[in-house]
Amino acid sequence: MKISRAVQERLAAIQLVVFDVDGVLTEGQIIYTDQGAEAKAFDVKDGLGIRVASDAGLRVALMTGRTSQMVQRRGRDLRITDVLQRVGDKAAALRQLAAEKEIPLERVAFMGDDLNDREATRGAGVAIAPADAVLEIRKEADLVTEAEGGRGAAREAVEAILRAQGRWESAIERYLEGLARRDQARRTQ
Repeated sequence: MKISRAVQERLAAIQLVVFDVDGVLTEGQIIYTDQGAEAKAFDVKDGLGIRVASDAGLRVALMTGRTSQMVQRRGRDLRITDVLQRVGDKAAALRQLAAEKEIPLERVAFMGDDLNDREATRGAGVAIAPADAVLEIRKEADLVTEAEGGRGAAREAVEAILRAQGRWESAIERYLEGLARRDQARRTQ
């Protein structure tokens, strides 16, 4: 993925990254069972990338226009405390979240894929889109990942941010050390 120097500089300042869910963390499919339950599939590489980013101190939030217990569960699994659901005006929600966290909007990245993400994309300091986002969003984006939504796009985004900050390698080391400590603690119990 080729990133301009200007975008690299803006990525280096990011403190909070907000991900849309359907079409970014998932492939955008909504599956219903015969019993009426809804199912979503999340990419494990995206999840690991998000955990690495969080462990490195990058704040992460999820934002979706829908409501789903699976999104809440995914947020909990990834230790994301800011899971905003049933959001109609994502730009307003993005501004409110940034204000609550006392982070200027220019230090917030937003990753979206469809028309309902457009205004949040325009309002963020860095707009990121997965490769399969709709054309209007790809045109607005400062960075378009090579990966499609639900297939590593979120991982690619956090890696670009942490690399621009010079923290990717140390973030990986911190994450792996944490895994080793937790494994050691389990064995000694």
